[in-house]
Amino acid sequence: MPNVADAVWRHATERPAAVALRARGRTWSFADLRERAAAFAGLLRAEGVRPGHRVVLVAPSVPEFAVVSTAVHAVGAVLVTLNTMATAPEIGYVLDDSGARLALAWHETATAVEKAAAERGLPLLVLRPDLPVGGGAPLSEPVGRGADDTALLLYTSGTTGRPKGVEITVDNLDFTAAAFAEQLALTPDDRFGSGLPLFHVFGQAVCLNGALRVGCSLSLLSPFEPNAMLRMVRDDRVTVLAGVPTMWNAMLHADDDFGADDFPALRLAGSGGASLPGEVIREFQERFGCTILEGYGLTESTGAGSFNSPALGPRTGSVGPALPGTTVEIRDPAGEILPTGEVGEVHLRGPHVMKGYWNRPEATAADLPDGRLRTGDLGRLDEDGFLYIVDRLKDLVIRGGYNVYPREVEEVLYGHPDIVEAAVIGVPDPHYGEEVAAVVTLRPGAALTAEELRGWAKERLSAYKVPHLVRFVDALPKGSTGKILKRALDWDTLPD
Repeated sequence: MPNVADAVWRHATERPAAVALRARGRTWSFADLRERAAAFAGLLRAEGVRPGHRVVLVAPSVPEFAVVSTAVHAVGAVLVTLNTMATAPEIGYVLDDSGARLALAWHETATAVEKAAAERGLPLLVLRPDLPVGGGAPLSEPVGRGADDTALLLYTSGTTGRPKGVEITVDNLDFTAAAFAEQLALTPDDRFGSGLPLFHVFGQAVCLNGALRVGCSLSLLSPFEPNAMLRMVRDDRVTVLAGVPTMWNAMLHADDDFGADDFPALRLAGSGGASLPGEVIREFQERFGCTILEGYGLTESTGAGSFNSPALGPRTGSVGPALPGTTVEIRDPAGEILPTGEVGEVHLRGPHVMKGYWNRPEATAADLPDGRLRTGDLGRLDEDGFLYIVDRLKDLVIRGGYNVYPREVEEVLYGHPDIVEAAVIGVPDPHYGEEVAAVVTLRPGAALTAEELRGWAKERLSAYKVPHLVRFVDALPKGSTGKILKRALDWDTLPD
C-alpha cells in the first residue's frame, strides 16, 4: 500500500547522508529528515491523529514544513495547507469546512491560527525551528494507504464563491511528482531550487514532492526576494529552478549584477502559475544562459497538465504538450471537441485530476463531467498537440462584439522597453459594453505617457485590441505565488 512519505524512508535507508534540504545556511540529510519526521509522526499520534483525520498546517517554506508534511502523510492523515497570510476568519472557515482534528502553525505566523483554533477549542501546536519531538514513540515506517485515498486538501481562492477544498489523492501526488521528474530529467545528483510557497500546489506537489521522490536536494527560499534568489542559485549551485513569471521578471530587474558566468550549474528553469511573456523568456536566457520551460496546471489537476520538455524543446507561446499519460482537449460550451487551432475551454483528463471537491458533490459533478476536468481556461492546440493558453474564460473582454484576449495584449505591452509589468482588464463602457484597459508599472526613471503607450500599441495590435484606458501604478497586486491578481484591481480607485 503506497504512502507519499515512502520516498523519504527509502532514501534515508539507501543514501542516508545525501542532502535533502538546504535553507537558512543549513543542510538536512535524508537521514535527518526521516528521523525528525518519524519523531513528529509519533507526536501526532500522541495527539490522537489517525488515518483520514485532517491536519491543518500554516507555515512558510522552511525545512520544518517538509518535516511536518512528511509526518502527516506518514501517519495516514490528510494534510491541509493554508497561506501564511490567511486571516483568522479565513482559517476558521477551513477548520470548520475540513473538520480538522489538529492545527499546526509556524511560530512567526501563528497569531491568526491561534485565534481561530481557540474560538473552536481545537488543539494547536506551534512549530519552531527543529520542532517539538516529544510526546510519543517515533513512527517506524509510514502506514499503508490506498491509491485513491485523499492525501492533501487544498482550498481554492474562492473567486467564484466560498473556497472549495480540492481533494488530491495519494496517486495524484505520486503521478505528478514522477511526471515532472521525468520531464525535467531529474536525477539524485540534481540540486533543485525554488522560492515558491510550499503551501501552494506548485511548490508542494511539483517541487517538494518531486525532489523527495527522486532523491535530489531542494534549496528553499522564504520569502522570495530576487537578489536572495540569485545568490541562492549561485551559492547552492542549483541545477534546476522553479518559479512563476513575476519571479523571473523580478530577477531580471534585480540590483545585483549577476550574469550567466555566475550560474554554471543552472541548466533549466520551470515556470507555471500564470502566462509567461515571451520577452521575459528571451531576456532571461540572454542574461543568465538558462532556458525557461513553461508548463500549465491548476490546483484541481495537482499542478500538472502540460509541459515543454527539454527533449522536445520549448515552443514560443506554448505551455507544451500534455504530460505523458494525460489528455488535453479543447471543447466548446456544449462540451463538443473542437478542431485543431480553434479556441475553446481546456479540459484535462488523467491520473493528475483531483478526486473531487470536499463535501461538494454538485460542484464536483459540474467541474468533472465524465471524469474530465473543466479548467475555465481558454486555449487551443496546434497540429503537434502543443497547448496555447489564450486566457481565463472569465477574463475575456468583449469590446463592441469583438473578443479581446488580455494575455495577447499583455504580451505586446511586455515588449515595451519601459514596461516592467502589465495587467489588461475589461472596464464597463456604455457604448462598447467593455473597454480594454491596461494597468502597468514602469522601469525606474521611465516617463511613458498613456498617449505614447497607445501609439506604440497601435503599431502592433488591431485597433479594437489597443488599451484605450491606461493607468500607471507603483506595483500590481499579487498573490502568495507572485501571480498578478486582476480581481484585486478596482479601476475606479486606481490613480489617474
